[in-house]
Amino acid sequence: MNTGQNNSGFLYLAGKLKYLALIIAILAAGCKPPDPQELFQSTDVAGANFAKDFQLTDHQGKQRTLSDFKGKVVILFFGYIHCPDICPTTLSDLATVVERLGPDGDQVQVLFATLDPERDTPETLAKFVPAFNPKFIGLYGTPQEIEKTAQEYKLLYTKQAGKAPSDYTLDHSSGTYIYDQQGKLRLYASYGLGVDALVADIKTLLGA
Repeated sequence: MNTGQNNSGFLYLAGKLKYLALIIAILAAGCKPPDPQELFQSTDVAGANFAKDFQLTDHQGKQRTLSDFKGKVVILFFGYIHCPDICPTTLSDLATVVERLGPDGDQVQVLFATLDPERDTPETLAKFVPAFNPKFIGLYGTPQEIEKTAQEYKLLYTKQAGKAPSDYTLDHSSGTYIYDQQGKLRLYASYGLGVDALVADIKTLLGA
């Protein structure tokens, strides 16, 4: 019996089940998948009873909550710096979204919150996050603060051991939370939705 292959298969299945659990949680909150005839291309989660706020620290050491960004559309994504694909791809897409919005991009604030406080220090976040766009902000917290935030946002993340103790990866929820200018959660954008869809949805929020 190949125990390694069995464990790999089990972890893959567990990750899929966790992602399914997140989708179920979103739907259970009174939300539904987007319809081509509806206003948004992301999932409309207005009125959801989760992801209402956070209390984390930005990469410059300032305590932050959602109220700090009232008046802007806030795009919040959770991940980690050592992520091999999803996180840098998402941040790159969001940088393109802000660029495509032109002057309206000044009314958008992108936040990247780490799920890996062991490795993602304020110093590393300060180098990593603004590299995609100087106005992007990295957020971090203690392991306890990250866990509390994850519960509020119904986030799923699991550490997967690597060859060395510090060489681990994280399986994590990959969706993006989008708030309107009043600080209310409005949309949940699944990974891979695309730049065009995000630009259209944010323009709709800005014009509301």
